[in-house]
Amino acid sequence: MRVLVTQDIDKAGVSVLARAGLEVDVVSSEAPIAELVLRFRVRGCVGLLSMLTDTVDADLMDAAPLKVIAQHAVGVNNIDLDAARSRGIVVTHTPGVLTAATADFTMALLLGLGRNLLAGDSMVRNGGFYGWHPTTLCGLDLDGARLGIVGLGRIGRAVKQRAEAFGMEVVHHGRTGGLSLDELLRTSDVVSLHCPLTEATHHLIDREALAKMKPGALLVNTARGPVVDESALVDALRARQLGGAALDVFEAEPTVHAGLMELPNVLLAPHLGSATVRTRRKMAVMAATDLVAVLQGEAPTHRVV
Repeated sequence: MRVLVTQDIDKAGVSVLARAGLEVDVVSSEAPIAELVLRFRVRGCVGLLSMLTDTVDADLMDAAPLKVIAQHAVGVNNIDLDAARSRGIVVTHTPGVLTAATADFTMALLLGLGRNLLAGDSMVRNGGFYGWHPTTLCGLDLDGARLGIVGLGRIGRAVKQRAEAFGMEVVHHGRTGGLSLDELLRTSDVVSLHCPLTEATHHLIDREALAKMKPGALLVNTARGPVVDESALVDALRARQLGGAALDVFEAEPTVHAGLMELPNVLLAPHLGSATVRTRRKMAVMAATDLVAVLQGEAPTHRVV
């Protein structure tokens, strides 16, 4: 039985597949696999270990005798779940394992943006540092600042725990409680996004929402790019309505809005939220183990469909 892994993953995950006696085809590339190439490579495969960057639609499913799609991520918005369900294809994902890493990275972005680390690094490298000065690049005091978390799931709760350790006051908005989104935006010094991408959350942070944010507030997004209207965000940042934004995800990833690239009050990262050695290894093993389970007639642990 042949399976396709659409990007290089940790070797431990590939080993799980190989030990199960599967023929493993791994796409080795720095960039996500192109749709036409994916459709060609998946032919004859009974299993697909997919990435968020892959479009896994009905046409792709019909190109191969797939029995299982194991997503190397928590989110599955790139997969047509109805199409998988109607074809009897099992879909799995990797929940929980990346919580701590993503929460840590959220705090790294918050600190980097709030304490002007990018500007400071540039100042030193470009010869602009002439010695300590009492007003150079003064930033946000986390102690006593209010953090508004949008989406208090696993990652949101982990960010809350970390932020409170820094002395931040934490409030949240979610489907099951917390402040209204309007109140959270109006009163928070930092807004951090941790909601899934759904029809309801697409452009949740739009022009109107940005206008409601506290003047000088910071926006951090480690959720999904399309939760934020990037054009509206660029306008708000250019107008200095916001103090800055730190983004690990983008609306048309990997394309980044040109306006964001030009602004000095923006910290950009290439989707690194879960990028620790241990976390990516666990994700690979989790996805591979569930894929093997389905092909061996067993129930996967992290089934979506």
